[in-house]
Amino acid sequence: QVQLVESGGGSVQAGGSLRLSCAASGSGDTYRRYCMAWFRQAPGKERERVASFNSAGGISYLNSVEGRFIISRDNTDHTLSLQMNDLKPEDTAMYICAAHLGRNGGYCTFSLPTLTEYDYSGQGTQVTVSK
Repeated sequence: QVQLVESGGGSVQAGGSLRLSCAASGSGDTYRRYCMAWFRQAPGKERERVASFNSAGGISYLNSVEGRFIISRDNTDHTLSLQMNDLKPEDTAMYICAAHLGRNGGYCTFSLPTLTEYDYSGQGTQVTVSK
């Protein structure tokens, strides 16, 4: 069983930066096979996939964060990070780390778009951006 634990959230003013981290445990050597992603959920809004990183190095971003956020992963330390710069009030949300394997438990090369399709997800870390 894989456990994902997020950290790094907090309250910042608009224009500020935060770095989120997600530590994975229980995956062993299979961590490198996972597609990893950050989702966010704000009250009254639909959940969004903010950024994803597949096992082949493929990265994608939500249009509204492109150029401001940077996703990275460390397959040795089993961590996923999200550097968030130039934060805006509309970035306020609970940020959730998630992981899924490829077909038949193999290397994942296509990051699924919705959180419910992922094998594992964390409890989330709150990000609040004030004007």
